[in-house]
Amino acid sequence: MAGAIAASADGFLTRLQAGRLPAPLAETTLADAGMTARDLAALFESQLTSRRLDLEARRLGAEKRGFYSIGSSGHEGNAAVARAFRIDDLAFLHYRSGAFYVERASKLPGQNPIWNMALSFVASSEDPISGGRHKVIGSKPLFIPPQTSTIASHLPKAMGAAFSIALSRTHRRPNPELPRDSVVLCSFGDASANHSTAVGAINAAAHTGYRGLPLPLVFVCEDNGIGISVKTPEDWIAANYGARAGLRYIFGDGRDVVDAMRAARAAERCARGARAPVFLHLRTVRLMGHAGSDVESTYRERAEIEKEADQDPLLHTARRLIEEGVMSLEDIEALYTDIGGRVYRAMEQATTRPKLTSASAVTASLLPPARPRRAIRPGKTMPNAPDDARARTEPQHMSRLISLALAEQMERDENVVIFGEDVAKKGGVYGATTRLQPKFGPSRVFDTILDEQSILGMAIGLGHNGYIPVPEIQFLAYVHNAEDQLRGEAASLSFFSNGQFTNPMVVRIAGLAYQKGFGGHFHNDNSVAIFRDIPGIILACPSSGAEAVKMMREAFRLAREEGRVVVFLEPIALYPVKDLYAEGDGQMTSVFNEIEGKADFGAVNQIGDGTDLAIVTYGNGAWLSQRASKALTENGVSARIIDLRWLAPLPMDAIIDAIGACENVLIVDECRKSGSVSEEIIAQFADRGVSRNLSRITGVDTFIPLGPAADTVLISEADIVHAALALTGKTNKRAAE
Repeated sequence: MAGAIAASADGFLTRLQAGRLPAPLAETTLADAGMTARDLAALFESQLTSRRLDLEARRLGAEKRGFYSIGSSGHEGNAAVARAFRIDDLAFLHYRSGAFYVERASKLPGQNPIWNMALSFVASSEDPISGGRHKVIGSKPLFIPPQTSTIASHLPKAMGAAFSIALSRTHRRPNPELPRDSVVLCSFGDASANHSTAVGAINAAAHTGYRGLPLPLVFVCEDNGIGISVKTPEDWIAANYGARAGLRYIFGDGRDVVDAMRAARAAERCARGARAPVFLHLRTVRLMGHAGSDVESTYRERAEIEKEADQDPLLHTARRLIEEGVMSLEDIEALYTDIGGRVYRAMEQATTRPKLTSASAVTASLLPPARPRRAIRPGKTMPNAPDDARARTEPQHMSRLISLALAEQMERDENVVIFGEDVAKKGGVYGATTRLQPKFGPSRVFDTILDEQSILGMAIGLGHNGYIPVPEIQFLAYVHNAEDQLRGEAASLSFFSNGQFTNPMVVRIAGLAYQKGFGGHFHNDNSVAIFRDIPGIILACPSSGAEAVKMMREAFRLAREEGRVVVFLEPIALYPVKDLYAEGDGQMTSVFNEIEGKADFGAVNQIGDGTDLAIVTYGNGAWLSQRASKALTENGVSARIIDLRWLAPLPMDAIIDAIGACENVLIVDECRKSGSVSEEIIAQFADRGVSRNLSRITGVDTFIPLGPAADTVLISEADIVHAALALTGKTNKRAAE
């Protein structure tokens, strides 16, 4: 009875029983599409299954027993895309891809898409993809990473994954995660095509294709003409992408599964055969509104809604089947009812299955689970690669040491690739990638276009194919242009896949303040709040060249062995610094070959063992604090400096251990007062009942001005000395004189 009630909400059955089958939309024949009547019947079953899942999900939602109701109704033509491509063609799908998922699952024995989707709709902890964390379409064996994107934020990583396939062929990697002849798919709606993320990713793909570089990628734009309530202008998608340089445009009518198959096969031939990016434009309709809570009649005329329903893809497929003599109206109705019964029973049973019941269960997949270590193959150098022997045996400043540390990792592991703006021939704006391209070649160190979304998306995609990507973001504030690639895509993958998928990476970012001669919020930025609320990522910040080398080794271990997303924040102002206390002392330089010891994740770097004062700091603050400690010693204050190293998550246990018996604790935080690391340290002290004489100094809540005015809003050595003496009750002898 309940199944019948759900079906009554679907205009398909009403029109079918009344014989209201639509006129043909295209002249495409089964032969034109490379299909048989049997193929058509199989696709229809996938389409019907997806529709009945939508209806039952809405029924359970209305009964407060289900939790998701954005359906695929009207988009069932994407089943043809699933049939045209292989199972191992990685597919990043949007939420209207139920028929795609069902059809792809039919290709692999042992899959039960109805049961899996039912568990997902009711947020059961037994859901095989997300473990009940969200309704996502995904499957590890089906090569479908889970997506929650509504704004096409998955397009940049799809572009990166496709690039990784081409790169893997160049590198002749023996066991890539993605077959070297595979293709990447990503689907999205016409409204999402207007989002800057989509525009940037499509532009990056077209730019790659225009340069003649291989990119086996298919953008599948499912155009239903409306985004929630906002209409897409007629022919807008075709006008924008129909003649785009570097991008092959193919149109198919997704309402007619046969024409959709014709177009999908053409896209497959182009992407796999020519290894060129394709824009597959499928015309669809949206049935039953945007989602369960959406009352479509408030913004669309009834006649318009009915006109769309008359073009239901299921009706077009039914007409085809009847014309081909494969099924009768009665056969179709019986199949629809039979599938509805199976879906209803699965949904009812799924509501009885367990759900997540504790915070620990929910967060268990934030971090990827332990995996067997993979064999590492050394990276080859170019025949005439520059020799770094002398550089490794002479004192070097931070930026050069970082370059040598990157070279070390590239020599150790062929899967390490470095990319970003100006990192190749130029060697980075500050020389931190100097000599790497001549040493390892343009396929392992390469420049990208000026688009941070594409850079980070490239990294995510490469991570899907077993690479250890090292993207460089040229300046800290540039991350704001692409934050969601870290927050919503990279960091969330393990969480929403129950640890089945990972995208390891080491994101290098030049940042923080104290650059003389620079101002503004782009080139002299002192805010790390953007990273500190992203669950699962690691934020590292070295305070010297030697620390950068040790921490970078640990960052690569975390990415390689634990599948982690590591943000490596490098203080620009310290890149060229050679001296610590006096000109010519060279105490900020180190000999690469002599850098030993470890910087384990969660361990701090303690400098000195003074007992009067513990200065907790990081980055530029550590350099300033060491300089200030000389004046403190002259005033009878013995200090120890606790260099945090890891800013997220904060190593609080190690901090407290390093403070030891010191009663006075000064937090020197070079970033802004609001949203700073020091805020969390103080809060953690309170939560843990740590009782100390506590004080902090921070930068001012402002953007950094140009020139000497910057000194008025940033911490100085004098500020540290003044705050330390005030905290310990000492008098500044030098000032008194």
